[in-house]
Formats: sequence, structure tokens, C-alpha cells
Amino acid sequence: MGLLKTLLIVVQVLSALGIIGLVLLQHGKGADMGAAFGSGSSGSLFGASGSANFLSRTTAALAAVFFVTTLGLTYLGSYKPASNIGVLGNLPAATAPAAGSAPAAASAAAPASAANPQDVPK
Repeated sequence: MGLLKTLLIVVQVLSALGIIGLVLLQHGKGADMGAAFGSGSSGSLFGASGSANFLSRTTAALAAVFFVTTLGLTYLGSYKPASNIGVLGNLPAATAPAAGSAPAAASAAAPASAANPQDVPK
């Protein structure tokens, strides 16, 4: 379980660093001076629709990986294993008396009841 958690943490950190790098590399929509005065866009607020390039698609994929690893780490972090009480934790809950001690107890009780026949209810 610890190896899986470590692997998820490494993947999450790498995806976070990748997202940071790709966001810093991308060209903003309003970075051109002409876009500030309305000459850069064709009537839409955020530019032409469907203009997702390689950087924005890769950023979206890394964001999805980041969210999946976050959910995985949340699940692993909330997992509580059963309490372990050591070597004796593997014993069954109720143990039967040993086979050798049961006949000895029965034979010891038999002479006491045979000695007093009046104590036996009818």
C-alpha cells in the first residue's frame, strides 16, 4: 500500500510541475497589443472557437491526471486497516477446551454424583 501511495505522489508532483510549465509557456489571448483595441478578435470574446492547440490539450490532460491522482490519494489516505493486536490477533475468537481435559473433568464429576444418589432430582 505504501508503494502505491508513493507512486501516486510522484505522479501528482510531476503532473503539477508539468501544468505549471505549460501554463507559463502558453500565449495569452490578450497578449497582443492589437487585441486590446479590438483588431485581434473576430467578434467573439475569447477568440475563435475550437482553436485548442497542443499546449492547451496537454495542459488539460495533465490536469485530468492531477485530479485522478488527488482522488486516489484521498481514498488511500482515508483507508483504515483492521486493528492488529500482534501475534494473538490471528487466533479464533472462541477456543474449545483441549480434548484431553474434557474426559478428565467428566470422570471427576461422575463419582461425586454416584456417591450421593439422594441429591439427584427425580
